[in-house]
Amino acid sequence: MKPPAPLHPCLLFATFALCAFIFGCGGGHFNDPPGFGATAVAATQNPLVAQYTMTTALGCSGQVRVEFGPDTTYGRNTAWYPASGTSQTTTVLVAGMRAATTYHMRAVAQAQCTGSTNTFSSGDVTFTTGPLPPLPLPTLTVTRPNPSPSSPENPGIESIDITIPSTPAFLTDRDAYPIWYYDVGTGNYAFPFKLLPNGHMILNISFPSGDSRLREIDLAGNTIRELDIVTLQQKLQSAGYDFVPAFFHHDLLPLNNGHILALVDVTRTIDSPEGYSGATSVNGDAIVDLDQNWNPVWGWNSWNYLSVNRHPNGLPDWTHSNALIYSPNDGNVLVSMRSQSWILKIDYNNGAGSGNVLWKLGYEGDFALNEQGVASQDPSVWFWYQHFPSIVSQEGTVTTVAIWDNGDNRLDLTGTTCGSAPPYTGCYSRATLFQVDESAMVANLVWDDLPGYFGVWGGSINQLENGNVEFDLNAAVPPPDGIDASRVQEVTQIPNPEVIWQLDISPVTETAYRAYRVPSLYPGVTWSY
Repeated sequence: MKPPAPLHPCLLFATFALCAFIFGCGGGHFNDPPGFGATAVAATQNPLVAQYTMTTALGCSGQVRVEFGPDTTYGRNTAWYPASGTSQTTTVLVAGMRAATTYHMRAVAQAQCTGSTNTFSSGDVTFTTGPLPPLPLPTLTVTRPNPSPSSPENPGIESIDITIPSTPAFLTDRDAYPIWYYDVGTGNYAFPFKLLPNGHMILNISFPSGDSRLREIDLAGNTIRELDIVTLQQKLQSAGYDFVPAFFHHDLLPLNNGHILALVDVTRTIDSPEGYSGATSVNGDAIVDLDQNWNPVWGWNSWNYLSVNRHPNGLPDWTHSNALIYSPNDGNVLVSMRSQSWILKIDYNNGAGSGNVLWKLGYEGDFALNEQGVASQDPSVWFWYQHFPSIVSQEGTVTTVAIWDNGDNRLDLTGTTCGSAPPYTGCYSRATLFQVDESAMVANLVWDDLPGYFGVWGGSINQLENGNVEFDLNAAVPPPDGIDASRVQEVTQIPNPEVIWQLDISPVTETAYRAYRVPSLYPGVTWSY
């Protein structure tokens, strides 16, 4: 009798017993198929995050992930994590779930053996999330005023940054249910927070004392590392930099190589700047490039490149930088300076740049202005006191940039500015898209949308993958519906945009410095619902 053929390496079992055990909130039991040994799910310190542990017996190189959802169709998944050999234990943090809700989960493994890929799934298990703790979250209301079958709302979830003391960093699904949060502590707030390429979160936490620090955490809220401003001051001094930062502020930019670009404040006392007499305190900005070990390896200081005598917002608030954007096509950096009504391109060159200002975009900058392809001398067409520019696309010398145009002190053709105090007569905010041609040195306003309010500060904007545009109208005067601190809208990118999704944040004190769509809580993963 012919002996049975040997098992394919991908179907090898480890020598340990193939049992499955489940523990934690709402856990169940299942029998695992070939490819999996022991498997378990448990609660973490964050009631919305589970810890899923699996032991794989793949026999060759592969990867694993966890799928989860309200039923056995799952619908969401984590990122892939490497797995190989005949026995490897992998722990995955599963995040993106609503509070006090039962979820189904399963592990999925892929093994790449002898040129083929084999996929295995574990059995199903349930996990019930805990209730939200008594944190001061705002009231969130979603409406869909004009649902469009031709342009459905873009996939993803909402990242919401409320810069009010004690408010946690949090994200919601598109029905406004919180699905992740991090308690920053009483009196503190995140300013801002972002997902890192390694799947962790990084926050700039501001404290009532004026202290600020960068903190990297995993999705369960465990601190991986942190850097306070005093330690950064010491590192910069030891490395010979010419500035001493007072605090981190407004933005940080994670790069794919593991570096972090961070905005810091640099204040100096200047003798009689233009329009002022005597010693005057002036707030400028610097950018610090932190390597993988959070040591400074490159820096840029506004005091070395700009004139303090240009201060359209007055002093001490000279530059007020509020955003950093990486330019993929040349490795340089854009910095948004609200108090200059400028976006600057800086020669970063992936950490090898001179720091020179390559150009200034905005009123009295380096570009001619077009509106819909027609030359314009109307300064009101420019953006004013802007927030959150984001790169939409880059083709040759043309970069399309989305810019939230707050509109403070907007100047018109007669030389008149809109009102600088309530009721801010004539002021309005806009979502804008500019095509910036660095060869012709022309900036062309190709699209804008006026939601009908003036947002005094804050805000954000992105063009989404489906072509729609989402923006955060923050601190509107008067408040929308009389109660909303912020209104976030996804609109169609047409001449007369339609609102297909809207998030209102109330009460009026809960202003959202930023609120914008992100694909998911995991790098390289997009959630459709």
